[in-house]
Amino acid sequence: MSLWTSLEPTSATVDPGSSTRVRLRVRNTGDVVDEYRFEPVGDLAPWTVVEPPSLRLYPGTTGTVELTFSPPRTPDATAGPNPYAVRIIPTEHPDAVTVPEGNLTILPFTEMRTELVPPTVRGRLRGRPRLAVDNLGNTKLTASVSGSDNGDNLSYEIRPGSAQIEPGRAQFVDMTLRPKQIIWFGSKEQRPYTLAVQRSGVAPETVEGTFVQRGFLPRWLATFLGMAVALAITFVMLWIAYKPSLATAASEQQLQAGATLAPSPSAPALPKQPSAPAEPDVPQEKPKPGGDDGGKPDKKPDAPKPPPVETAETAVRRVASDDPGGRHICYRVRITDSGWQRPVCDGAMAGTTGQGKKIKEMNIAVTGVEGASANAYRHNDQGEAPKWLPEWTPILNEKDIYIGGKGKDAPFFVGLGINVGSGKVCHVVHFRNNAWGDHVCADARPNYLFIGTNDNEAWIDAIKLTV
Repeated sequence: MSLWTSLEPTSATVDPGSSTRVRLRVRNTGDVVDEYRFEPVGDLAPWTVVEPPSLRLYPGTTGTVELTFSPPRTPDATAGPNPYAVRIIPTEHPDAVTVPEGNLTILPFTEMRTELVPPTVRGRLRGRPRLAVDNLGNTKLTASVSGSDNGDNLSYEIRPGSAQIEPGRAQFVDMTLRPKQIIWFGSKEQRPYTLAVQRSGVAPETVEGTFVQRGFLPRWLATFLGMAVALAITFVMLWIAYKPSLATAASEQQLQAGATLAPSPSAPALPKQPSAPAEPDVPQEKPKPGGDDGGKPDKKPDAPKPPPVETAETAVRRVASDDPGGRHICYRVRITDSGWQRPVCDGAMAGTTGQGKKIKEMNIAVTGVEGASANAYRHNDQGEAPKWLPEWTPILNEKDIYIGGKGKDAPFFVGLGINVGSGKVCHVVHFRNNAWGDHVCADARPNYLFIGTNDNEAWIDAIKLTV
């Protein structure tokens, strides 16, 4: 070995977003003039600069280069000790490579970004916004979420109440907002609320949102019902006041007849009218079997049974019988003006492309993934943001799952959500007037795969699913 090296210092510390320097001293211990090239290696190499990049040293002389470390303020700059190394390559002896090593400690930092999706939700009995929390720091983030409003008009159900998020990852916090008073009649009312995201040791970060509470019935209907009730009461009162009295007229005639036959100082009591005589029971002759001739009854031929409808459940059971223990997903869609398609499985295309047809309903079944649950994200015909169905489907295994709506007037799919109990669930989706998207996956519950967009006028043409 004809080279001696020394790092000063061997251990250094740096804040993400800033830089620090370390000296590397090199001595030529050989007997010939040599030139040395310096190359940073390891995980810190992209953030390391060596100046100068090479040195030419005479025998017995020493040179110095500076290593400048500039880790970015991103989650990629992992907090804690990070080893680094510099490869020194002699020009005269390229095989005699030296790699001095050191240690750089990157200090931790925390940074969080929150977004309410959507910022405005509408409903009569509840609203379901979602809060996206992104960890932009380089250490694990623990945050708790709470809600409040000025008039104490809402109650908050937050799941989970406290979230732990790894660096560079994001997590959705699901919420259910419920008004404490129901609006039976009248127009909608806006109820602003605030979500507080609390981290340890710092002031909470607030996110503003609005819950638009709708009334069950419009105000004009209350006026109409009030007028209808008033008219009904008036009609009943007039009927009672002017109803003709037939019994009174008959009594007067009977009283007059009694006075003619036998006058008396007081009117005689009227006799009670007899009840109508009961009709006698007439036995009816039972018809003879087989018609009037008493023969045997004619036997009608059985109508042919229609072939059974093949659903996602029958398809996934057939695939599971051919591959016991495998992971499979089968699905089919109901599209505009065409009805249900035949089910397909494991990455095959369901739907159409380039025909402008919309998906109205979807049927899914899985096996080997500990069951699945799904929900539809559908077009809002009021021109606002798309709407989720009120509830996710139950978790089912090798059973039909249906999402969407019945009938040709059902809203079309803008997106959908699906989760599985083990492994991953993946999709590739095709939107109107667009090409196929990327292959996207999500881990098992409590995570779920969102398939779609927030554009209320976009729709899904076709979809491919795998597990």
